[in-house]
Amino acid sequence: METNIRKNTAEVESGNEKITGYHWKTLWASTVGYAMDGLDMMILAFTMPLIIAYFGINAAQAGSISTITLLGSVIGGILFGILADKYGRVRVFTWTILIFSVFTGLCAISPNLETLSLFRFLAGLGLGGEFGIGMTLVSEAWPKKYRSRATAVVATGFQFGIVLATLAVLFISPKFGWQGVFIAGVLPAILAFWSRKNLKEPEIWQKLKNENKNKIAVGQLFNSSKTTKITIGLIIATSVQNFGFYGIMTWMPTMLATELGVSFNKTTLWTVVTIVGMVIGIIVFGFLADKIGRRPSYLIFLFAAAIIVWIYFQQSSMSMLLILGGLLGFFVNGMMGGYGALLAEHYPTEARSSAENIIFNIGRAVAGFAPVIIGYLSLEHSLSYALSLISGIYILSALAFIFLIPETKGKDLT
Repeated sequence: METNIRKNTAEVESGNEKITGYHWKTLWASTVGYAMDGLDMMILAFTMPLIIAYFGINAAQAGSISTITLLGSVIGGILFGILADKYGRVRVFTWTILIFSVFTGLCAISPNLETLSLFRFLAGLGLGGEFGIGMTLVSEAWPKKYRSRATAVVATGFQFGIVLATLAVLFISPKFGWQGVFIAGVLPAILAFWSRKNLKEPEIWQKLKNENKNKIAVGQLFNSSKTTKITIGLIIATSVQNFGFYGIMTWMPTMLATELGVSFNKTTLWTVVTIVGMVIGIIVFGFLADKIGRRPSYLIFLFAAAIIVWIYFQQSSMSMLLILGGLLGFFVNGMMGGYGALLAEHYPTEARSSAENIIFNIGRAVAGFAPVIIGYLSLEHSLSYALSLISGIYILSALAFIFLIPETKGKDLT
């Protein structure tokens, strides 16, 4: 198989870019892995009322479970991203899903809040590495012609994870409670673990290892003024991306219920419409970024996101919110289709996984403040007004792409 991979690599370098079984296997393994991120986030959100009732805790204590999970994912993302540069993408990728699956299953037998919080933190450690390592693996394995499209497919995994969580809660929790949902959450993780069996490391990293250059190289994110500017720009972009997503997805159902008196069923319908828009947006963005470039694609989507977010939260009709919900999801989260390739193309192989995980997880950490900030603003204004202010942050990201982040379409990875 290694001979075939070398042959395929030679064909790519000569311009004869072919998609092989190895490419599809890396894509599948990475997409299923990132689906665990969406699954984990939503099973906790959906089962939170059951957990509150089971342990007899208050809202603040319940919120701490989400916070400690996010903390674990940020720490794990950074840690395992660095280790993947040293020990290999596939090897560390396998470690992360194993850690996630074990501790997600253990959550179901937690006797108290403290134990549950510990297991959630440890599960978060494993979960944190899924995005960056998976994106690195696909970016290094796939031909540059299709790189953004391939990483866009990986990004859709998160949305499919949300769908899996919805189905698990809908069919399992009525009979088996929140514990049954967490046990069921282990099954897709086992599938993700199995999908990495016998998966080979990308040739570009294997070459690095053979030359004994695989090392911890975090400093390369800031090794020159030019690289430092790029890193800062990418941190701004990923922070905006995560802030907008978590801010809207956390508070939108509450806004629909409190300001418009929308029932749970209609809130679920809004979620479905928005997620469909997100998936379509991600795929379209991946194609667009490969065709016209990374920067133009981001600028189009960022300015469109700023406009649609402002317009969206001026609406008071549920019908309009449903009609525009798909458009909101399309532009606000469609940009996730480009980050895997974008981050990979700015850093060398010895620091690529570190860059993917550190930059994206710093953005995720910043996003952890989104629900709090929006909640605080809603104390003085309406929740819809507070959410409409999110439109401004997309302009900040657009400025980062204009002044800090250069174009990388068609770039060979080094």
